Amino acid sequence: MFDRLDAVEQRFQQIQHDLENPSVTADQTRFRGLMKEQADLAPIVALFQTYRKLKLDLAGAKEMLMSENDPTMREMAKEELGPLEAELARTEAELKIAILPKDPNDDKNVILEIRPGAGGDEAALFTDELFRAYALYASTQGWKVDILSRTEGNVGGAKEVIASIDGDKVYSRLKHESGVHRVQRVPKTETQGRVHTSTVTVAVLPEAEEVDVKINPNDLKIDVFRSSGAGGQSVNTTDSAVRITHLPTGTVVTCQDERSQLKNKAKAMKVLYSRMKAVEDEKMVKNASEARLSQIGTGDRSERIRTYNFPQSRVTDHRIGLTVHQVDDVMKGSMQILIEPLIAHHQAELMKTEK
Repeated sequence: MFDRLDAVEQRFQQIQHDLENPSVTADQTRFRGLMKEQADLAPIVALFQTYRKLKLDLAGAKEMLMSENDPTMREMAKEELGPLEAELARTEAELKIAILPKDPNDDKNVILEIRPGAGGDEAALFTDELFRAYALYASTQGWKVDILSRTEGNVGGAKEVIASIDGDKVYSRLKHESGVHRVQRVPKTETQGRVHTSTVTVAVLPEAEEVDVKINPNDLKIDVFRSSGAGGQSVNTTDSAVRITHLPTGTVVTCQDERSQLKNKAKAMKVLYSRMKAVEDEKMVKNASEARLSQIGTGDRSERIRTYNFPQSRVTDHRIGLTVHQVDDVMKGSMQILIEPLIAHHQAELMKTEK
């Protein structure tokens, strides 16, 4: 581990040296790349420097305890040992996490897609509620949520919600949310008080740019049509809605939330790029060695990952065996109750493969 940390520190120093070179600052693409790499390495280097200082302080305290004749000074050294050892152990644990292999998508914004699975109208209702829970969680993180596409359900709820979430390291926190989410509760339409089981699917896609995925414009079929509305003044009287079909794969993206055709097209392309990148990333994961795969799950939308049981106020994540009796808190946006243990488990599994 410490050889790797030494290499990180040397790389950080080299970047600092390169950034002082006028030829580097003149090349904006290289300059921006080095600035981002420097920002990524800076916290690790600072933590490593803290670790080395703590080791020196601890060695000094032990030396004083062994060699000092003054009882008062010896007592002071003895009092310092415990806190220093605890701080050193905590910092070393943080370093082990800091140098784990980094998912290249962790810093990216995401496209969040939620759709009903089994359960009809009840699944559509939960689709809407689960999206609201993610939106509330996003607000606690200071992230921005922008609905790209939404299709209303028959009795409320939603047949589909697609949104972008922008902010600091969004994918790193939401990437384990992809999969089938099961809800068990008495639907509003149930007259005999029976508990029904429904499902919704969640996909969390790292947001992709044109540079990440190459799409040939000739492979796209773009249709425009009149947006559907609730009637009255909300009905759009122009062909502003956009449907984009990627012909080689059959991928279809529709956006009609904006009144501007150009804005709807831009949002639809944003989703299309992210879906195409997700397909490429999935191929890479399948080709990766089993030792590198996360033990949390594949993230496949066919995999049941979590159950929300409202009668028992219980939420269970089946991948790590986590159960909390705080379903109301989770649905009000306190999703860190579930997300943080998932991240910790993922890090622990990565550390096993690194040994």
